Amino acid sequence: MIFTETKLKGAYCIDLEKLEDDRGFFARTWCHREFREKGISFNLVQSNVSFNKKRGTLRGMHYQVAPYEEAKLVWCIRGAMYDVIIDLRPYSETFKQWISVDLTAENKKLLYIPEGFAHGFLTLMDNTEVFYLMSEFYAPGSARGVRWNDPSFQIHWPAEVTVISEKDRQYPDFVITQNKVQNLGRDEPCVRPGRGKTHRS
Repeated sequence: MIFTETKLKGAYCIDLEKLEDDRGFFARTWCHREFREKGISFNLVQSNVSFNKKRGTLRGMHYQVAPYEEAKLVWCIRGAMYDVIIDLRPYSETFKQWISVDLTAENKKLLYIPEGFAHGFLTLMDNTEVFYLMSEFYAPGSARGVRWNDPSFQIHWPAEVTVISEKDRQYPDFVITQNKVQNLGRDEPCVRPGRGKTHRS
């Protein structure tokens, strides 16, 4: 596995190291030892799959607050998607910055998303299927979201959003008042707001 750290510290794009022959190829998509060697502690507890019938389907931007913050390893096993993460760690130098990564069944890239990030994606093809590995169980009481078009982040989406759940559509604006973040599930001091940047590879 080939790890490339993004501009958001702790978030990695991962390329597969393929062993190819006449049959096709073999590659690891997860290896505890390789993650540990990169200083990544990822306690795998659950895997999920998301099937999306239509191009233009948006899911996100989702995260969980303490004590159920979650890390994710995400890849596209069918179709194509524009994957976006936002750094919501109040003490991070890249707080409020975002990146995007094209994940497709063809490029077979993976994205590792650490705790403290919001995550979402827009499908670029019909019948897009997404696979996740999770470090924490779903905890409804800790589930939060950032709206896909929140002006606080100015995320640039490459296609029209045509399918979205009411829950995702109605997330409130991300608000900072009196130098504190109010919608992370706890008050946190606010530091150094930033600007989004696309990570394309």
